Amino acid sequence: MTGVQLTWLRRFAFVVVLLVAAVAPGPAAGSRSSRCVGPACERAGTVRWARLLPGSWTVQNGLVGTALAQGQAYAALGQDVAVVGSGLTVSAYAARNGQQLWTAGLTGLPAGSAIVSVRVWPGVVTAGVGLPVPTGHVRGPARDEVVLSAATGKVIRSYPAAAFGGAVAADATATVIVGPHAVTRYANRTGHVLWSRPTGRAAQTWQVDGSRLYVTVAAGGYLGTAPVTALREIDLRTGAERVVHAPGHAFDGPLSLAFDGAVYFAGADGVTAYRGSTGARLWHRPAGLPESVDVVEQRLYLLVGNALIGVDPLTGARLARVSGAMAAGSAGLFGVREGAVLGLDHGSLGKAWGYNVATQRVLWTSAPLPWPHYFVDLSGIGGSSSPGLDGLLLAVCANVGAPLADGVQPCVRPELVLVNR
Repeated sequence: MTGVQLTWLRRFAFVVVLLVAAVAPGPAAGSRSSRCVGPACERAGTVRWARLLPGSWTVQNGLVGTALAQGQAYAALGQDVAVVGSGLTVSAYAARNGQQLWTAGLTGLPAGSAIVSVRVWPGVVTAGVGLPVPTGHVRGPARDEVVLSAATGKVIRSYPAAAFGGAVAADATATVIVGPHAVTRYANRTGHVLWSRPTGRAAQTWQVDGSRLYVTVAAGGYLGTAPVTALREIDLRTGAERVVHAPGHAFDGPLSLAFDGAVYFAGADGVTAYRGSTGARLWHRPAGLPESVDVVEQRLYLLVGNALIGVDPLTGARLARVSGAMAAGSAGLFGVREGAVLGLDHGSLGKAWGYNVATQRVLWTSAPLPWPHYFVDLSGIGGSSSPGLDGLLLAVCANVGAPLADGVQPCVRPELVLVNR
């Protein structure tokens, strides 16, 4: 397994046994399509709203929870809009009250195409669509990135993208796309190229840090085994590019994260941090995988065994530790926001919870949620939580049907819920 494949796998299988949240009795949330009203709706852990999800869904105990019967659903939460994409359909809801804003079916795509990512940006929504590989081709699947109006769902433009690329910055005016051979900024009104920076014949690994994009320089790209010898640092607005060379022969391992002016490479011997602008080595830890960042607290969190270690991004000094706990049932970690670990207890009556890193205490828990499920974007952009809104997007099953012949339990009433955090 290559380094980039390990990175995607880790981001997709984000579950880690961390802790068991405090038990708080209460009725199952998400059992209706409704909107919460009154002051109590502002409390952390409250289900603010629930809305029916389109498509056919099933339920499973454990990590999967409420999931599409075929394929996979993707979601993203912005300050004003929450979106869900599956198959070739994108549905948008008002983030504050759950009102359905629009549903858009993507057309003109070859048979076998399916949405593989959705992201919310100021004024627009982007949907990455995986395209089928033509017979006889050995290259990986292609991808189109479709830009839609966040207000109306109208398709504005479609751009070619790398399979593990797509939109890394966007607004109503322009969109920056990571393609298989270049990073390109397009004008949404005309589709014209504003700037383009070649990245080589092989698709590379990339990471975003604020207004900067880092793209690896490695022979063979992310599918190869050659080391990363340099990074392209690209300004997402202007396209200004700087090639940052590795100290010595190569960076130590595959690129895993970029945050607070540093880039982090994780290998078999641990994690190493380098300054993004110069490539100078900052620090090394012999164990750990970069797992999450807390922008507000300016901390990088490493997964070390069953523990989550918060460190200073530029020095590697340990600032916090959240220990794992083996207990009845497992907990799913989504990330760390504003000093709080966010996670789920899985199963038919799981809960969402927030855990204060500083006090080592549970901040809040939701009422039991029937088969809760986090949405995760493989790129690390989007997913169940947004820095601009104190909420978590979850899929739940409010009503389960009789088991089918193969033992699968269909979900009669799948719902999208937003839980305050």
